[in-house]
This record gives sequence, C-alpha cells and structure tokens, in this order.
Amino acid sequence: MAEVYYVGVDVGTASVRAALVTRAGLIKSTAVEPISIWEPQSDHYVQSSTEIWEKCCTVVKRVTQSVERSQVRGIGFDATCSLVVLDQNFQPVPVCQDGDRQRNVVMWMDHRAEEQAARITSTGHRVLSRVGGVMSPEMQPPKLLWLKENLRESCWNKAGHFFDLPDFLSWKATGSLTRSLCTLLCKWTYCPPEGWDAGFWTSIGMEDILENNFSKIGSTTCSPGIPLGDGLTQEAAADFGLEPGTAVGASVIDAHAGGLGVIGADVKGFHLPCEDQPITSRMAMICGTSTCHMAISEQPLFVPGVWGPCLSAMVPGMWLNEGGQSATGRLIEHMVKGHAAYTQLQEEARQRVPFTGVNIYSYLNSHLSSMANTSTTVDLLASGLHVWPDFHGNRSPLADPTLKGMLGTLHILDAMKEAGHDIRTLFLCGGLSKNALFVQIHANATGLPVVLPDQMEAVLIGAAILGACASQDYSTIQEAMKGMAKVGKVVQPDYKLQSFYERKYKVFLRLFAHQREYQALMNQR
Repeated sequence: MAEVYYVGVDVGTASVRAALVTRAGLIKSTAVEPISIWEPQSDHYVQSSTEIWEKCCTVVKRVTQSVERSQVRGIGFDATCSLVVLDQNFQPVPVCQDGDRQRNVVMWMDHRAEEQAARITSTGHRVLSRVGGVMSPEMQPPKLLWLKENLRESCWNKAGHFFDLPDFLSWKATGSLTRSLCTLLCKWTYCPPEGWDAGFWTSIGMEDILENNFSKIGSTTCSPGIPLGDGLTQEAAADFGLEPGTAVGASVIDAHAGGLGVIGADVKGFHLPCEDQPITSRMAMICGTSTCHMAISEQPLFVPGVWGPCLSAMVPGMWLNEGGQSATGRLIEHMVKGHAAYTQLQEEARQRVPFTGVNIYSYLNSHLSSMANTSTTVDLLASGLHVWPDFHGNRSPLADPTLKGMLGTLHILDAMKEAGHDIRTLFLCGGLSKNALFVQIHANATGLPVVLPDQMEAVLIGAAILGACASQDYSTIQEAMKGMAKVGKVVQPDYKLQSFYERKYKVFLRLFAHQREYQALMNQR
C-alpha cells in the first residue's frame, strides 16, 4: 500500500511553516515562509490575514509536491492566538487608525489593551477564575473592548466576524464557522457546558456581542482534531493543490500543538516514572521566546495564578492547566546581548571556529563546562549567586503582569502539586530544548527526568496529529499522539544536586516574600 501523509501547518509570530508527516510521525519534508509584522505605534502589532493565508498555500504546495494528492489524508492548523477581524462578507476590516484594510489582525503580543484588561480584572467576574484571576491584555476580550472604544466607526461597527487566528485558518480551509474549544476556552472566556457567559460581556460594556447567539465570536464549538465541514472546499483545495474533501481537523493554539506533539508519546522501555501511569503524570513544556507549561487532569483542578482548568482545550476529555513564564529565550538573549562583554564573546566564538562559526550559546555552554572542574558541576558555579530576573511580568503562578520576570519552572510545579497535580516527567520541545545545558539544569532543578522528542519540530507534529485524527485513520487524539509522537532522548537529573537546589529554592522563596511585602508597602503609599 502507498504511504499516507498528513500536513501540519504552523503559523508563528513571524513565519508560516508546514510539514508533510507520515502515519508513524516522521517528517518527510518542511517549508517555511516569512510573514509581515507592522508596528503602527508603540505596543500595537498587526498582521494581514490575506498574506498569512497566501503563505499557508505556498508552504502546503511545497511540502506536498512530491506525493500524490490522494496520499494526503488530512490537514491540521495551529497558530498564535491573534485576533482576526472580518466584515459580514468575510472581507478584512482594519484594526489600525490608518484604515488599511489588509492590516486586520491584532497580534497576540499587541498590548494596546492594557487599560481595558485592568478594568476587566477589576470587575472580579467569575470567568476570571479560569485565567488565574487576572485578565491578560493578550487575551481577546480586552482587545475587542479596545476596538469598540477606539475604532468604533472604522472597525467595530463594520465587523461581522471575530476569529482567533487558528479558527480563521480552519474556516478558510473548510468554510465551517465552528470554533475550536482550544481557542475559545483559553483566550475568550468560553466555558462548557454553559458556554458563553452573557453577564460577563454585559458587565464590560460589550452587550452587542450577545446578538444572534454570539454569532460574531462563535456559536458552535468542538474539540481539537474533530473533522470540520466536508473537508477542504473546492477553492481551498485548489489553493493547496490537494483533493477537495481532504479532512481538516479543528485547530489549536501553537503552544498547544507543541503539547500534542510530545505529551502522549509511547515511553515503554525508557524506564521513566510516568511509564504505566496515566498521561496526567506528564507535563509538556514548550520553550521558546516564552515558556508554556501544559498539565492535564481527569478532574478540574484550580491552581492559583495558572490558567484553567479548561476541558478539552488540548486533549479531548481532559482538563488543561496552563502555566507559563513570560520571558525565557528572550530573557536569556537579553542578558547575553546586553552584557558589556558581548562583543568580546562574539570575537572569541569566531576565533574558536573561524570558518564555520559557532553558536554563541554553544560556546558559552562549553566555557561554563571548562570553568567547572572534575569535582563540581556547572550548576554549582552559581552556588553563591541568587538572581531575580524579573523583566517582563509574571504569567504563572502569580499572574501579575506588573512584576518583571520569570519565577521558574519549579515554582509552577509546586503550585500545581499543591492543587492536586502529580507530575513525574517533563516533556520539552521548542527552540530552547535544543540547548543541552538549559535542558540539564531543568532536570537537575526539578529532580525530574526530561524527555526530548525524536522529531525536534514537535509543534508541526502536533498540527499533523490534528489532521490524522480528522482523517479517522486514528480514532482519537490520544491514539494519534501515541502513534506519531516519539521519544528521542531522555535527560536524567543529577540527584547529587538535589540538596543544592532545595537550598536555592528556599532563598528564592524568601526573596519572593520580601518583594511582595515591599510591593504591598509601595501600594499603600
């Protein structure tokens, strides 16, 4: 029999990627195209849904050009949680003061709605309990409120449809207006089985969203990976160079696709503590510019400062808690490039390998290893140093955007453990998972083994899993994850360092307590 394939499409912040993936989870080909980002004013970041779709078509055509159309059984999309605005005729509506209709996407990292987010938080509405008690300016309600208050004539009154970007892609492919539970639960305050909370939207001055059974933001929902409509429409099939009717799975946010691409891997034979345990004993960490910590449970668990619990937001039938660190890869880059010795570092790295060059982080890791003698480890080089790197607010477990920085995976794990999670193994993917020192220190600090995926592009695997499930070649997301997500490498913790990290963590908690006391004192003034 001819091999069958699935296409995973990932729309990131600055590029669109696609992969052609086998039923066994092996990537046969990939393609990437850049997408534009405009910053019309400070904290305003916008894109074009027309350009994004065109780039999706380009990459899909490229990865499938070497196989027969009939061999492609399904497609899945993931994307950043950006906001797409269309009119009643599904044409772009401008989200900027300049009125450019092609700039109709408010990006996930757009912080124009900070004041609106603070106002929504001050209502103390019950929907906030599932987002850590604090409404982030990166979620959709404050962005919608900003558009209503600031672009009423040019945008709000003309808007007929508001999509999360992943849902826009699946609609464009199938014509189905069904929204994914992943997007609506995580970024829009939707909560099954009740659905939309009319009182919430009315309380923040957006009662017009209630019209026609919430049709502007979605009145029909389904779990990730459920087949949408009748598959690819004639128009979309022509755009992709594929067969009409090719299955399309309900989409997910990009970080959640990374979770799907690693958390369900078959671990038999790797002697991990999560072997023969339910999938709830695993945490997926998607490590890049920021980090998302994905933990699932069979029953809803409320973790202070952590988003969720959200039913079927990632794995259908399971509750998701999502922690995070607002700055990880970006913070490391800031610390390295902002250091006074950065120019010297570049020169030394260049001299080390003058013709091929060397990654500066690989050079730094090597330099740290040389600093640590045979009687110690790299970790112990920082035994007398305690850094509180608060640079970009705290996503979890404090949910405080006014703090400056990240508090660490161990702090998030502790909060989840106290709420009832039993995490025994970490599953990492994303750009930072390629940094061996970063991975090893996470294992050492948490005392947990770290699993790295066989296919490093785990987000694309996760998107392809959606297509595989939609094709019904796999009966469930869980079955598709087990068949397509593979273990590549296991990094064990150095248990001799356990007491060292316990001491470091106690110091960290004392610093944290002092900072909160100081903050409370300053607020009183």
